[in-house]
Amino acid sequence: MKKLLLGGLVFLVTGLVAYFLIFKESKSTVEENIKVQVEQGDFKIYVIATGELQAKHSEKILGPEGMRAARIYNVSISKLVPEGTVVNTGDFVASLDRSELDGKIKDLSAEIEKAESKLTQTKIDTAIEMRSLRDQLVNLTFTMREKKLELEQSKYEPPAVLRRVELDMERVERDYKQQETNYELKEQQSVAKVQEVTSSLEKTQARFEQLIELSGKFTINAPSPGMVIYQRTWNGKKGPGSRINSWDPVVAQLPDMSSMISKTYVNEVDINKIKVNQLVDIQVDAFADKEFKGRVAEIANIGEQLQKFDAKVFEVIIELNEMDTVLRPAMTTSNQVMTKTFSNVLHIPLEALHSTDSSSYVFKESPTGKVIKQEIISGAVNDNSIIIKYGVKKGEMLLLSIPENEAEIPVLPITDEDKLAYEEELKSEKYKIQQQALKSKNLK
Repeated sequence: MKKLLLGGLVFLVTGLVAYFLIFKESKSTVEENIKVQVEQGDFKIYVIATGELQAKHSEKILGPEGMRAARIYNVSISKLVPEGTVVNTGDFVASLDRSELDGKIKDLSAEIEKAESKLTQTKIDTAIEMRSLRDQLVNLTFTMREKKLELEQSKYEPPAVLRRVELDMERVERDYKQQETNYELKEQQSVAKVQEVTSSLEKTQARFEQLIELSGKFTINAPSPGMVIYQRTWNGKKGPGSRINSWDPVVAQLPDMSSMISKTYVNEVDINKIKVNQLVDIQVDAFADKEFKGRVAEIANIGEQLQKFDAKVFEVIIELNEMDTVLRPAMTTSNQVMTKTFSNVLHIPLEALHSTDSSSYVFKESPTGKVIKQEIISGAVNDNSIIIKYGVKKGEMLLLSIPENEAEIPVLPITDEDKLAYEEELKSEKYKIQQQALKSKNLK
């Protein structure tokens, strides 16, 4: 019995070892023999850039007008509806912190009380002063009558006495005229004082009413129906606790969802490849199974340095040619800008191309089944493939990996005829570039 068990165990272990060796060998053989075919057709070159969806047009939800006139230059957002909330015209959107405004209203209320008290006091003071001046005029009137009577009674007196009475009469008349003039001036002065205090009070009251009206605007409602999207700034989004200022009072936005753009940034190395109206394939990260078409609408003339980029970048606006109800602002997009298309060219996967400091080559299978190390001349490249100008033909099979016996594989160099054709091609391209540069210079 033990012998049977031992024999069965040995058989099982032997079988497992044999299976492992066979599987490993077959796997290695598959890996070594992975081949690709040289294909011929259109070859497209893309510049890929990550972007963010935005509405092409949107209505801004603004903070209250008049903050600058009220000398309120910054204010915090105390409440704000969640981003993505659908609102109708007049619905609540946000409220602003009233602390500074309430403080100003309280101060102005105290100023109004002081101004009203001052106005009352000024009116009383002027009334008392004018009454005193009127009493003085009345007293001078009686004095003038007395002097006039005395003058009439002194007409039979000696000339010296008569002259003294006349002088007293002239002095009283002069005093009366001076007092009358002084009364008129004091009256004008009193009116001016009252007007000054009244004007100051009216200005304070106007400012108070302005602040009361402004206070009502610190509750912000939707100007039209739509979906609320938070306003973006250089350091993030404006949300509860964020501050708005009187020069940029935007609280949020109501985007027009019928027309969307993707705002992206392209590295300065690739920006020369981007042209207005180039076609763009757009994928939204949230819906990987969907693809949208678009075009390059705008290209910034000046680059900028952003935090997430090592080099300077240029803003590029891509306009979507189609719309879908699933699209929302702030969704991340992958944009493939088609910068150039080569028609009917040979191309291979990048993995099949190998190179040294002096040459590039592929490992291709000859008609007899042998592997040859073929020197090639390559052309333009995209993210996955590369154009092969000379060295291979359509339909030839290439190895993706380098064979273990690479040192034993013969090298097949580029023919002299292909080299000559490549040199002529380079000369032709150089001539075209020179002619384009000359044409551009003449146009300037």
